Amino acid sequence: MGLAIELGQRGIRVAVVERYAAPQPVPKGQNLTQRTMEHFHFWGCEDDLRSRRIVPRDVANGGMVCYGTLLGDYRHDWLPREKVGQFYFSKVERLPQYETEASLRARAAQIDCIDTFYGWTGDSFDEDAEGVAVQIRQHKGDATKTLRGQYLVGSDGSNSLTRENAGIHQTKSDHDRLMVLLVFRSTQLHELLSRFPTRSFYNAIHPDMEGYWKFLGRVDLGTTWFFHAPVPSGTTSDNFDFTRYLHSAVGQEFPLEIDYVGFWDMRVALADTYRKGRVLIAGDAAHSHPPYGGYGINTGFEDAANLGWKLAAVLQGWANDSLLDTYDEERRPVFASTASDFIERFIEEDRDFLKTWDPAVDRQGFEEEWEKRSQVTSEVTAFEPNYDGSSIVFGAKDQHPGARGSHVFEARSGHHIAPALLTDGRNTYDALGSGFTLFDFTEDGSIGRGFATAAQALKLPLNIVHDPDGPAGQIYQAGAVLVRPDQFVAWTGDQVGAEPEEILSKVIGNQ
Repeated sequence: MGLAIELGQRGIRVAVVERYAAPQPVPKGQNLTQRTMEHFHFWGCEDDLRSRRIVPRDVANGGMVCYGTLLGDYRHDWLPREKVGQFYFSKVERLPQYETEASLRARAAQIDCIDTFYGWTGDSFDEDAEGVAVQIRQHKGDATKTLRGQYLVGSDGSNSLTRENAGIHQTKSDHDRLMVLLVFRSTQLHELLSRFPTRSFYNAIHPDMEGYWKFLGRVDLGTTWFFHAPVPSGTTSDNFDFTRYLHSAVGQEFPLEIDYVGFWDMRVALADTYRKGRVLIAGDAAHSHPPYGGYGINTGFEDAANLGWKLAAVLQGWANDSLLDTYDEERRPVFASTASDFIERFIEEDRDFLKTWDPAVDRQGFEEEWEKRSQVTSEVTAFEPNYDGSSIVFGAKDQHPGARGSHVFEARSGHHIAPALLTDGRNTYDALGSGFTLFDFTEDGSIGRGFATAAQALKLPLNIVHDPDGPAGQIYQAGAVLVRPDQFVAWTGDQVGAEPEEILSKVIGNQ
């Protein structure tokens, strides 16, 4: 849905095929980062999305890690994403995925060139030199249709039919764990947890779990919850005492009613390529991992932002088809880094900690190490997906895209640009165009004039902002900054060392 809006707003005709006629009421993917909310801002539905929030705004989006049980003696805050809020234009948000999807559907309905096929599913597709024909059928019915487009993007989940039929292989890192997802109701649990600061989710780490979490989260404030945890192989909805399991995670019995039981296999899976000819994949079809830290849904939205402008550039004729290869080049290493440097590292670090420290054996040593854990926020500050070393940005050649970085205001090629103020009082984000944007902070504006001439020759959409006296130039520490349509920096400089046409040709993959 995000990709459809990204394309539709650029005038690209899009067909969306979605299996379910209405969003499914399972509260997945709730934690939306500042970066994701920037996408919703540019997609024209940020206000609508925020209006759908269920948990009150004074409830922190972050979580709490507890030792042993949720009601145990040791706990510390975890994943306080608000700490990096100053580097983004929008603030974090939290709501169930079905509400996020409802907001996207409402926005898509406002865009004339988006055709939606809700309640339909893809059966197969055929690709030729001119495009892709997709055979679809009603999910609950017998009707069939054939749709034809120049490209097909499969965002059809971890068991992607698109990926399989395109012959794209997946590399899996299997943790050999069956996981349960429970959705349940309990007002008494809210009362039990009221002794602590109110958080959106709670993780219980226990030596028996070998680094895996018993993960409890709020759907609303006071009644509905979700719970992820490992269960024995062969567990079904009928042969396991889930109520007792929840009690063991919390550390006390409490009344509850279970509304939903689902299972999933804990693994990290990454497609070997995100593109094969005219077929591309995004979101869980391209990558999947355990729901630790809310990285999945946010990574998928970033896929849409990266791929959207590139598809539009190719379809509108101001970039070559080879630009689409940079979608894989930039996005796949970012997920690989997210998985290894963050999600799997969390598991390994917790496993090592639990093996080494036990308050029953060495209470003082345990408490000292626990205090060190409570002071660490590196998982927030170090998570800064970037495209260092990409073939379409100017920067060091010995670097490569990844999820680990640092948050600074300085404009760096291959990195997300931070917000700053212009002389007229606008935020730089308010001045960004739908194509490329050049901020020219030089006195005479000569850099901007050179880029304007080059962009006209290349038929490349370029918005030029000349602001010689504003604070943004000092904050970005550059005479000029070229920003891509996805708000990543493509080039910075105090003067043009190469011809502007050469620079613009590189950043759209035409070199």
